[in-house]
Amino acid sequence: MTASLNSNGKDEKDSYVSAPLDSRQLRAFRVLARTGSFTQTARELHLTQSGISHSMKALESETGCRLLDRLGKKVVLTQAGEQLLQHAEKILSEMEAARESLTQLGKWGKGRLRLGASTTACQHLIPPVLREFKESFPDHAISLEPGDTPQLVSSLLKQRIDLALTLEAEKEPQLEFHPLFNDDLQFVVSALHPWAQAKQVERAVIPRQNYILYSKSSVTFRLIEDYFRREEMVLNTIIEAGSIEATKELVKLGLGVSILAPWVARKELEEGSLVALPLGRKKLVRRWGILQWRGKRLNLAEETFIGLCDSACASLRLAG
Repeated sequence: MTASLNSNGKDEKDSYVSAPLDSRQLRAFRVLARTGSFTQTARELHLTQSGISHSMKALESETGCRLLDRLGKKVVLTQAGEQLLQHAEKILSEMEAARESLTQLGKWGKGRLRLGASTTACQHLIPPVLREFKESFPDHAISLEPGDTPQLVSSLLKQRIDLALTLEAEKEPQLEFHPLFNDDLQFVVSALHPWAQAKQVERAVIPRQNYILYSKSSVTFRLIEDYFRREEMVLNTIIEAGSIEATKELVKLGLGVSILAPWVARKELEEGSLVALPLGRKKLVRRWGILQWRGKRLNLAEETFIGLCDSACASLRLAG
């Protein structure tokens, strides 16, 4: 037989043979291989015997192989049939697993929540929120990606995460911001620093201090630079710290001054190892909230998470 070519230059016979097999035919074939009887197979699948017979003929036609032999009243598999059965078992098993996975996903409490959060939020805000969240959704799979605001915006746009708890980002048309609370940054010094002793900041010496600040690539660092530029000051000596915890420890040792939100140093401020003082007459305010895809319809788990964040941040809103 001469095979013709289709419009793409492919052999039509090859294209036909490579077409996906019908899952209903494979399911009937698997049952028939087990029972060895068209009658029993038809009974189990609630179909007619002739329907099963036509289905098997169609399957043999599609595979181009004889799959079944009749030995008296019993049906047995040919060598090709035995090989197809091995593949059919794998295919149908995967299909059943996929269906079960989707079924479980639709049940109460099943699903996933992919979160992103700033390192500060990961330490101070996220833990109590997730503890309450797991009480309502014990079977939910949760992943948490730490990062600064630009990284989290990128992860949202690439759909690697569903929600991000972070500082307000520069306007991104595809994302929207659900505000949670505002905070203001202040000077934070050791208890032995002259500013702590005097309980005030000498404006003239602000530029001459050593500053210990969190990552220069962060939104907070940019806000600090912009603030002092407006105040016509330049912070000359800056030590870049990799984390807020490291920053606080270095300040305790008297190695410099930091600029932090008081709530991230609440413990140290209460025990007196650190002292917070205003930056000046004008406050440097940051906005915290949840970033998400604009117009996205939130599921119950996502709505619950945002609601728990709102509750957890209530005290911070009052403090602000």
